[in-house]
Amino acid sequence: MPSAHHLIAFAITALVIIIVPGPSVLFIVGRALAVGRREAVLTMLGNTAGASVLLVAVSLGLGTLIAASAVVLTVVKLAGAAYLIYLGVHAVRTRKSLAAALASGVKAGNTKRVLRQGFLVGVTNAKTAVFFAAVLPQFVDKDAGSASLQILLLGLIFITIALCSDGLWAVLAGTAREWFASSPRRLELVGGTGGLMIIGLGASIAVTGSKE
Repeated sequence: MPSAHHLIAFAITALVIIIVPGPSVLFIVGRALAVGRREAVLTMLGNTAGASVLLVAVSLGLGTLIAASAVVLTVVKLAGAAYLIYLGVHAVRTRKSLAAALASGVKAGNTKRVLRQGFLVGVTNAKTAVFFAAVLPQFVDKDAGSASLQILLLGLIFITIALCSDGLWAVLAGTAREWFASSPRRLELVGGTGGLMIIGLGASIAVTGSKE
């Protein structure tokens, strides 16, 4: 069991990275704006399931393997940073797509399909993968028992915080759908701002290698 100091430090770090809108949040918001609150909530649940798969992979030894090799750790961080920057640039370049999606009258899909789409976004989320594989193991207390169990516990804290944050995004975006719909520029601002924040996150990881 990690110490209270480790748990608090990790929770703060997790909160910092979670509140920065990433691929999952943008996808959830996009679904909320294009289809509605139900679609966004289902997407969020599927996304959480995908993140849980990443967590299990790390707890089974991926984090330990990466932490044991400075070269592998550097490769993971740089690859993740590069992908985040790519996603950010893409979000900025396609910021008008939210308005287009809302105007297109996209119909709600069946529950299984929506959950599956959310799962795929969650399990391929580079920001979450980099955090679990390269950052989370740094908070493991070597004197506090099984590293795998500690990673699992810390990951569950991350997922719980993310679930609350993503759920809030889904509800707020679904509720404010009409307000956003009244101004395409507001939708462009959402996509553009989120993209710039993702680019900043990627650049920070690439330059400093830190969790922030």
